[in-house]
Amino acid sequence: MKFKSPIISQGSGKIGGAVYSHNSSGNYIRNWRSPVNSNTAQQQAIRNYLSQLATAWASTLTAAQRLAWEVVGQNMTWINPLGESIKLSGRNWFIKVNTQRLQAGLAVITAAFTVFDLATFTLPVPTVVAAGSSVSMAFTNTDSWAGEVGGAMLVWASRPQNATINFFAGPYRFAGKISGAVSPPTSPSVITLPFVIGPVGSKIFFRVAVVRADGRPSPTFRVVGTA
Repeated sequence: MKFKSPIISQGSGKIGGAVYSHNSSGNYIRNWRSPVNSNTAQQQAIRNYLSQLATAWASTLTAAQRLAWEVVGQNMTWINPLGESIKLSGRNWFIKVNTQRLQAGLAVITAAFTVFDLATFTLPVPTVVAAGSSVSMAFTNTDSWAGEVGGAMLVWASRPQNATINFFAGPYRFAGKISGAVSPPTSPSVITLPFVIGPVGSKIFFRVAVVRADGRPSPTFRVVGTA
């Protein structure tokens, strides 16, 4: 159900039996249903990363390193699903930054970054081919991440969607990365997808983000490719 309320201007999350959310058409409310825990390999991997990083925060990082991450939390903001700028704790920054890095097979960053700006990049342009299983991702190799060892562009992909679908919230599957280097990689780069692309006209939605060598993440953006 779509709604416009003089009391609730924005909503995200569950209250009682109702879930408040929003999409490109506006705010909406739906009945809450208990989610099915499919316990996929991807879910297990993320849970393991979170557990590993929580343990590292408590047992591996020094007091000085934890304090440095708290300084990041004091100086940085993040945009939540409602588009609001929020503050995260140092612990949350450490886990957020490194969950993505572990998913992409990059080294964990223990030393907090000291430049208090999010990473930026030029949006890539995906080219997908019907009935194929890869995407050719054209990117700008003069962006800062591309010229750094430890920098990378991360790509998540949806399953093939009907040509009439114009908005896709998820789920997305991590598909791969384009690694930065002293000599930047050549564009475009081919990434193998975890599924076969649908027929001509079907769409694949992508989430893309970059990480800098010092650990700074970018916001995540969506791009779409049509077979």
